[in-house]
Amino acid sequence: MRLFLCEKPSQGKDIARVLGAKQRGEGCYHGSGITVTWCIGHLVEAAEPEAYGQQYQQWSIDQLPILPDPWRIEVKPKTATQFKIVKALIAKADELVIATDADREGEMIARELLDLCTYRGPIQRLWLSALNDASIRQALDALRPGTETLPLYHAALARSRADWLVGMNLSRLFTLLGRQAGYSGVLSVGRVQTPTLRLVVDRDREIARFVPVPFWVIELALTSNGKRFIAHWQAPDESVDDAGRCLQQHVAQGALARLQSARDVEVVSVDTERVREAPPLPFDLGTLQETCSRQLGLDVQETLDIAQALYETHKATTYPRTDCGFLPESMRADVPTVLTALVATDPSLRPLIATLDPTQRSRAWNDGKITAHHGIIPTLEPANLAAMSDKEQAVYRLIRAHYLTQFLPHHEFDRTVAQLISGPDRLSASGKQIVVIGWRSVLNEPVSNEDAGNDEDTPRSQTLPPLAKGTRCAVEHVDLKALTTQPPRAYTQGELIKAMKGVAKLVSDPRLKQILKDTTGIGTEATRASIIQGLIARGYLIKKGRAVRASDAAFTLIDAMPAAIADPGTTAIWEQGLERIEAGDMTLDAFVTRQATWVTQLVQQYAQATLTIKLPPSPPCPVCGAAMRQRNSQHGPFWSCTRYPDCKGTLPVEKSKTKRHAGSASRHGRSAGHDT
Repeated sequence: MRLFLCEKPSQGKDIARVLGAKQRGEGCYHGSGITVTWCIGHLVEAAEPEAYGQQYQQWSIDQLPILPDPWRIEVKPKTATQFKIVKALIAKADELVIATDADREGEMIARELLDLCTYRGPIQRLWLSALNDASIRQALDALRPGTETLPLYHAALARSRADWLVGMNLSRLFTLLGRQAGYSGVLSVGRVQTPTLRLVVDRDREIARFVPVPFWVIELALTSNGKRFIAHWQAPDESVDDAGRCLQQHVAQGALARLQSARDVEVVSVDTERVREAPPLPFDLGTLQETCSRQLGLDVQETLDIAQALYETHKATTYPRTDCGFLPESMRADVPTVLTALVATDPSLRPLIATLDPTQRSRAWNDGKITAHHGIIPTLEPANLAAMSDKEQAVYRLIRAHYLTQFLPHHEFDRTVAQLISGPDRLSASGKQIVVIGWRSVLNEPVSNEDAGNDEDTPRSQTLPPLAKGTRCAVEHVDLKALTTQPPRAYTQGELIKAMKGVAKLVSDPRLKQILKDTTGIGTEATRASIIQGLIARGYLIKKGRAVRASDAAFTLIDAMPAAIADPGTTAIWEQGLERIEAGDMTLDAFVTRQATWVTQLVQQYAQATLTIKLPPSPPCPVCGAAMRQRNSQHGPFWSCTRYPDCKGTLPVEKSKTKRHAGSASRHGRSAGHDT
């Protein structure tokens, strides 16, 4: 029997339909010599510390570090029934095709089962980039040998074990040290979550420490040949900061007086540059999450869920968990088919698609840039827009638009900078004239000459009148504006994803910065959303509108952590190690041994340490009047009576909107720092 092992029931149903396996069995489909089954995600999981000895049921520094040898995995109770079905089918299989998601985690979902069930038969890999029938057939005709994707499993297993070592050991260590310092909550440490939290804590501290600085701007309304435009006064070098802002009010007021008395100003130079902007690449997941956060106000997890639904349920787009926006050269042959499917999906596109050049080769087509997956694009078959929710349609249209831009001309405009003088005062005016709208015609972005773009040197994008050296422009109005510098903005979820990807920009060490430029940053495309959601669920991050801010517990945690644990650079170096495993340049055992050694050193270094933790003032218990202490539950921090369990009085932490309960506060399971 040839067994296809899928990740989810919906995926199994799609593959079974194409294979002609129409007979429904318990947890599977049967066909002629073929069976298709599925895992419902992970059917097994790494064992808890208690599985390695009863002594680990109680948290104690003396018992750290916990270093499993050998590692154990256990069947997840919620899916034990499906595990039994899959195990029995694997035992009967003569040949097995892994058909889980085509990434590290999908490989691990299948391989950990095969290891546990001691399967030793031949293995092939079905590598799917889309779940529509045509894509499934193409993939079935190009099965890969199982040895080709085995390194993905080793990388995923290394990630899982590293997360376990860091989360289980360091969460216990620092929680126990916190208790000695009077902090009764759980200090949850994670290989990825803690550096991510550090990003938000650092940004919030920047905002809190920010001291506004006043500066002055002079704006002039000028006219030439009957057309009005805006120019700006250029302050003398000795009166400006590094950003060119005038910090001396008396200098600005002196210039204001002179300019108000001037009837006209003279143009001394005009420079025009033709700028050609290439279309944006198709989306990778992180860029899609950033864009949907900014344009649609979607949480990053919501964007991932929608992208997954467009892939799995609607068969409208390709695999979403990709870190690559490029497309393989081989897919250029599919362009006419994709465009035909887009018109069938949405007939209103017909006039636009008629203007495209399907033979145009944009920078997106580049085999040298392809990683495990290509950019997210529409599939080869028509989709049903009516079956999509409004949000799904909005995300689909963004993905579609970025694909269509590949077949439109570059966006071209003339950027003009005019320098003017009036006595000792220098002025500057910038303008933009669109020459070719090009690909911007399909994106929901401003394209008019008055609104287009946000050039750094153009405070207000405008079209300048014809100007030449010696032209004199009448002064209509002069305005002095007293402004202040603004603090950094709080992270939105999309901006936090971007910071996690671009962590190299936040590292000062030149050698480390160069190494990080070649890594994926903190986490992966598949895990970043769940990391952020986990921090929100644990009460470390608080959503405020579109922004995420650090809670008091987050500051407590980051202040208690050694710098190496919370350093984004450390985590990104670990991700590079995982990529080396995936490439076959490092072994699983070597990576895990390094992690175990590092964790052991930290435990030895900090076992006798004393944490300095700023404790919040304790309110009296509303039931008995005794002191209360702050504790953590799966819903976040709350106040609990120090006489618990004799008194079960609780209070919500200030500003908390969720009712807290004491019942789950003392449980320390997998959630303590175990990154997803």
